[in-house]
Amino acid sequence: MSRDFTDYRDIFLNDRPMMDVRAPIEFLKGSFPGVVNLPLMNDHERQRIGTCYKQQGQQAAITLGHQLVAGEIKAERIQAWAEFARAHPDGYLYCFRGGLRSQITQQWLKDEAGIDYPRVGGGYKAMRTFLLDTLDQAVTQCDFVLLGGMTGTGKTEVLMQLSNALDLEGHAHHRGSSFGKRATGQPSNIDFENRLAVDVLKKRAGGIEQFVLEDESRAIGSCALPLPLYQGMQQFPMVWLEDSLQGRVERILRDYVVDLCAEFIEVYGDEGFRLFSERMLASLNNVQKRLGGERHRRMLTLMQDALAEQAGSGAVDLHRGWIEGLLREYYDPMYAFQREKKGARIEFSGEQGAVLEYLRARGHQPG
Repeated sequence: MSRDFTDYRDIFLNDRPMMDVRAPIEFLKGSFPGVVNLPLMNDHERQRIGTCYKQQGQQAAITLGHQLVAGEIKAERIQAWAEFARAHPDGYLYCFRGGLRSQITQQWLKDEAGIDYPRVGGGYKAMRTFLLDTLDQAVTQCDFVLLGGMTGTGKTEVLMQLSNALDLEGHAHHRGSSFGKRATGQPSNIDFENRLAVDVLKKRAGGIEQFVLEDESRAIGSCALPLPLYQGMQQFPMVWLEDSLQGRVERILRDYVVDLCAEFIEVYGDEGFRLFSERMLASLNNVQKRLGGERHRRMLTLMQDALAEQAGSGAVDLHRGWIEGLLREYYDPMYAFQREKKGARIEFSGEQGAVLEYLRARGHQPG
């Protein structure tokens, strides 16, 4: 086996196990799905070596590195790498550019643990470039159709039933509206882009050349869509999903109240309901300016009453009041304007069953 592996396509298509030997601070900014961070240097050590490199040059920095990562610290890190390598004989290691850090890790693994473990040539930077290129190529080479519709029509439900869908909100771990935050945080923007690119790569490898994705603004919570994709979305044809006001109120009640509350309780236990309530009120306050003072006060009273009843008896019926109010007075006028603006691009509209049938036929997707 080659000691340097550069078939990035193989790595991502087959979910090859990888250990990232960069410092934790680098790893947190962005990595790849399923990767384990087993750093050669921690953040403090990396900072000291970086300062030394700037002031005294590479050789002095390497010498300091060997002083900082020595003895017990070195032995512990080699043991962690060796355990990973034995557990994942088909895996790889990498650093930022496939340079010194991965070379040292590879050398120490061989010398101290007798394991000849391959590394990714070009490192993180080359794999990241490959994934960004994957997204750019898809935008220029593939056919895309956007799924639009009023708030609460169940666009995600439709996407879940299509094998050629890209779930942007799923990758961003956010429902895409002012109320879209989940109980746990979002990935970094780099992680979001990487997950999306791997999804595209795998689907194209499976023969899919047409994608369905939800019509989104550039930002999904704290994640931003890759610019080439977002620019493409301003021209892609659209399919418009419809549902009755009552159907939409019930769906929002289920997704944003019942399910989200359960998610908070699962993650935070006894504190869950209080944190859920705070999140709901904060989400309403986020749109206060756009709602205007009077409407905001009215919706806030409805929401506070609903949360008080839910806390007391578990009943969620009162939530329908603010949900319907927000739809009628805030979201619907906004979406009606958007529909008019995008009208020329809408090639089909209908309720869920008809839209699914149309999109499957359009993309030659099996049921």
